[in-house]
Formats: sequence, structure tokens, C-alpha cells
Amino acid sequence: MLDIRLIREKSDFVRARLATRGGGDEAKIDEILRVDAERRRIETELQRSQSERNRLSKEIGGKRSSGEGTAELEQRVREIGDQIADLNARAAAAETALNNLILQIANLPHESVPVGKDPSANRVIRTWGEKPPLTKPADHVALGTRLNLFNQEVATKLAGSGFICFTGAGAKLERALINFMIDLHTREHGYAEIAPPFLVRRDCMIGTSQLPKFEADMYGLEENQLFLAPTAEVQLTNLDRNEILTLNELPKKFVAYTPCFRREAGAAGRETRGIVRVHQFDKVELVKITTPEKSYEELESLTADAERVLQLLGLHYRVVELCTGDLGFASAKSYDIEVWSPGSGEGGTYLEVSSCSNCEDFQARRMHLRFKGGDGKNRFCHTLNGSGVALPRHTALYSIGISPLFQSRYAESAGDSAHF
Repeated sequence: MLDIRLIREKSDFVRARLATRGGGDEAKIDEILRVDAERRRIETELQRSQSERNRLSKEIGGKRSSGEGTAELEQRVREIGDQIADLNARAAAAETALNNLILQIANLPHESVPVGKDPSANRVIRTWGEKPPLTKPADHVALGTRLNLFNQEVATKLAGSGFICFTGAGAKLERALINFMIDLHTREHGYAEIAPPFLVRRDCMIGTSQLPKFEADMYGLEENQLFLAPTAEVQLTNLDRNEILTLNELPKKFVAYTPCFRREAGAAGRETRGIVRVHQFDKVELVKITTPEKSYEELESLTADAERVLQLLGLHYRVVELCTGDLGFASAKSYDIEVWSPGSGEGGTYLEVSSCSNCEDFQARRMHLRFKGGDGKNRFCHTLNGSGVALPRHTALYSIGISPLFQSRYAESAGDSAHF
């Protein structure tokens, strides 16, 4: 969430940066300022009333010690007590209203992010590898069906549309890729492996900003006080919520595999054929917790860590810097890593398999995640996250499945490479 002091003191700057996103959040700033001003007015009145009650209570004590009557003063103290109770309730309501408003406001884009309305303004930063020389590539549905890698009919019978059931070599390949990625990130990149619960509490979802903005996309339980995790970013980033870390502990680097659950309620009009967009998919997630001074350096290394997966598997990809209008809600700056999928669309296309983001202190403020600086003062951490990488949701599994390098190096754990 944004710092209310920033909104209050630099409201024009905040409006201007939010306007570059194109989501209309800048129009909500006036209401935030109005509610904030009312909250502060109530708190000032509350402080005055408490001070007056304290003064009168001391005066009552003095009069009693000298034998004077205090009935009128005591009545006045009772009246002030009733006023204080009312002011406390109004202050709490104003605080809740203010927090609810701020929680709906997206993060401010970093000044280096290209300004644009939609993905057409995204910037290709670099590419790696060459497009495979395939003359008539099959799409992932035809390929997966022919090789018996998954069965969509069975998945529908078990859970309904939007789910996938891997079979035989497909299931082995999925498992092998997960192990490969976890081993890479722990052994070579220095991440600490976590095996978190797949269910998360509501306050954790608020902490990483899935709630309240995107509640319709989430699978909720127990009256939406508990959720199936939409990404391991939620669990990993919340590991140290409400903590004050030391400088020596930073940066913290976590990696986890989890299934991810999303309703995709806002996915109308997007690709839904096959397994490009499903309600449950596997993902290896990377999270970093660091200081503000180091966070953009850490973003570059986080992106490089995710890229290394694709390099080892011999997959052609590109890194794209997202423009302001294409940024995720919590992100100040993001890179998408897109793998070339020769069987998608007419002549092939690039499909996102990782998005690496620096959220700066946006999430840390929500979860009260701080560190003690060298000056002894507590400051909010910066949080970063990235897929390292996603599997069937973006058909990376099937691009990887036909990679000669993957076949030769990981055939033993994935199953007989002749099947691919």
C-alpha cells in the first residue's frame, strides 16, 4: 500500500504516476485525502477531550482533598467520557475507511518504467537463443494428445472445465521439471527451499495485494477467511510478516514449488483452449526480501536466475520490460520472460513463463515487514518475486518437452526420452 504521508504531501505527484497506469486510481486520491482529513480532525478532537478529562480529574482530586464538592465536575467528566467513547468509535471507523480506500490503490510505477497504455508499449530488452527450425509445428493440444501427456476429458470429469490431468510421461516430465528448477535455484543461486502450506489466511493475501482487489479471482474457504494460494509468492513473502529483520539477515532468498489456484474470473476473451489458462497449475516461485538500496540490483539478478532455467533447457526466449499500463497491481517495475512457442497461433508466438517484479515497499507496508537500518531506525523492506518458472499454464511444459537438450540431460527422471 502507498504511504499516506506521500499521498498527503505529494498528491499531485501520486496522481500523475497513477495516471500513467491507466486504471483510474488517480481519481480516488481526493476521497482518500478527504477521509484522511476527517480522521485527523476526529483524532485531534479526541486528544483534546482526553486532555480535558485528565485536567478535570486532577481538579476533582484537589477539591476532594480540601473537602470541596465535586458533583458538577464529576458529571462533566462522565459527559466527556461518553464523548471520548463516541470519538474512539468514529476514529476507528475513519481509520478502517481510509485503509480500505488505500488498499484499492495500485503501486506507483518506477520512474524508469516506459509509459504506455497497453502491451504494445512494452520494450524488448534482450533475446536468447534461436527459434527452432520447425516447418509444421503442432500446437500444444495436438502434441500433448498425440503423446498421451495429458487428458483433458478426464480432468473435466474430475474437476470441471479449466483443469488439467497429466498422464504417464507427461506427469513424469512435470515432476522432473519441478525438481530440476528447485535444485538449480537452491544449489546454484543460493535460495532457501520452503515447502509451505497450500492454504493461506486472508491477512496474508492482503499482505501481497491479491486482496481485496482481486478477490473474485481467488478460491476462498471458511467465508473467505482462508484461501487456496494463487501463487507461492503469498506464502514466501509473508514468512517474516510483522517482523523487524536485521541488516545481516538481508537479502533473504526463498524458493518454493506449489500448485497455484485461480478462478480466472477476469480472463474473458483470453486464450482458454488447452492448458494455456487453467484454474490449477504448477509453479516454482522465487521471492527476495531486501533493502531499498539493493532492490533494483536484486531485480536484475532475480530475472537472470529465472532466465537460467530456460538457457539450460535450450529454449529461445526474450525479456520484455513492461510499460506502466501493463504493470501488475503491486509492481513498481517488472520484466516478463517469454518463451517462443512455434505451435501457437499463425507462425508461432511468444508466451510468458515468468514475470519478475520489484514491489518496493508496497507489500511490506501491508504486512508490517521491516528491518533495522544502520542508524537504528526501522524501515520497510523491499519485496521482489518472480516465477522460476511456471509450467503448463503457459505451455512451457510442451516447449520444454520437445527440447533436445532436456531430452538428453533429464530423460532418466522424466521417463524414456523416446516417448517425447
